[in-house]
Amino acid sequence: MRFPPPIFPVHRSASCRQVCAAILGALVVAGAVFGAAPATPPAGPPSYRSADLPRGADYFELRDGLGNAFDTFSRTKAGRVAFLGGSITAMSGWRERVMADLQRRFPETKFEFIGAGIGSLGSVPHAFRLERDVLSRGPVDLLFVEAAVNDASNMPDRADLMLRGMEGVVRHARLVNARTDIVHLHFVMPEHLTEYSAGRVPVVVRQHERVAAAYGNPSIDLAREVTERIAAGQFTWDGDFRNLHPSPFGHVVYADSIARMLDAAAKNAGKPRPHNLPDAPLDPGSYFNARMVAPSSARIVRGFRLEPSWRPAGAPKGVRAGFVDVPALVGEEPGAEFEFELEGRGAGLFITSGPDAGTLEWSVDGGPFRPVDTFTRWSKNLHLPWVVMLDGGLSPGRHVFRVRIAAGRNAESAGTALRVQHLLLN
Repeated sequence: MRFPPPIFPVHRSASCRQVCAAILGALVVAGAVFGAAPATPPAGPPSYRSADLPRGADYFELRDGLGNAFDTFSRTKAGRVAFLGGSITAMSGWRERVMADLQRRFPETKFEFIGAGIGSLGSVPHAFRLERDVLSRGPVDLLFVEAAVNDASNMPDRADLMLRGMEGVVRHARLVNARTDIVHLHFVMPEHLTEYSAGRVPVVVRQHERVAAAYGNPSIDLAREVTERIAAGQFTWDGDFRNLHPSPFGHVVYADSIARMLDAAAKNAGKPRPHNLPDAPLDPGSYFNARMVAPSSARIVRGFRLEPSWRPAGAPKGVRAGFVDVPALVGEEPGAEFEFELEGRGAGLFITSGPDAGTLEWSVDGGPFRPVDTFTRWSKNLHLPWVVMLDGGLSPGRHVFRVRIAAGRNAESAGTALRVQHLLLN
């Protein structure tokens, strides 16, 4: 089946924005369902050319390009493309447009599209869930990954984790398949607008770009593009883009930029070859051996229980699919305790942080206990998935972690609960 061109004009006029909204409102919502079929947007004229952009050039770096993926799509007439990200990837918009664009470019190719977007999650949880949510489906030809917004929101002062998480995704994927092409997308948020307007590159973009450059991956700095196009008067944040969860207009901006990168990659596609893997990671503590382990593998010391299908009780609050009605290690009272073993360099917990999230204390190899507040600024109205990294810089080998619920709690929390969906081992 041939798909019409998915690119639409991006202008400042209200009428065009209304047309874009109507178009995208009609798209099929694929959410985070694996293998969802691409939506089919109506045909339309091309969008901005690179020459029309504020600096007369685009905002991507091709590096090693996408020759492997394009060769596979053309030669085998099959392709597996994954989209790994947070809520901007999970929502309907740019992802469906890219899916339709790829199908238009390769009309005889049968694609499997993996939608692996889960709201609230950044590069560290991406690294630990990569095997379950993406690689378990089979060899991946093209992987789009985004985490700039959630990394900057969830761990603004942890530049080390921004790199460890993103390098964990990339190095793990390449260790599994050296021919996987990977594209980094740096989406925009208000803080990025402020940084770029002041002449600074956001820390998260710098860290993710270090990974992209070291591994030869294409990247698109959409945060810089949006900032500079707003400054040039091509559109506005409040009237057009509206939010870090973009309006339909914003999704068109993203998809059009990706389409221009795909155009350039097609023109510069070299011979397919395995990607060079750096001899050593940028950070030896990066999460490229990351894996999620069932909570049943922990040993309960006291106060915790293993629930086969946890669901929050009481007044309904928001939940995230995949983190409700699943097994969980549950404790609610101070002093509850469990322990688990690690063969590796570091460990953490994948928890659900809701309105009653407490403070945990953890110790490794009999050392002193250290506190971690698991209540987040979003916890009041949402049981959101949240990663707590305990220690990532251990010497390789066997380690024993002990976790307990502390007596103290965040002043805004309604309790001292800890619900663990997965142990995270690296």
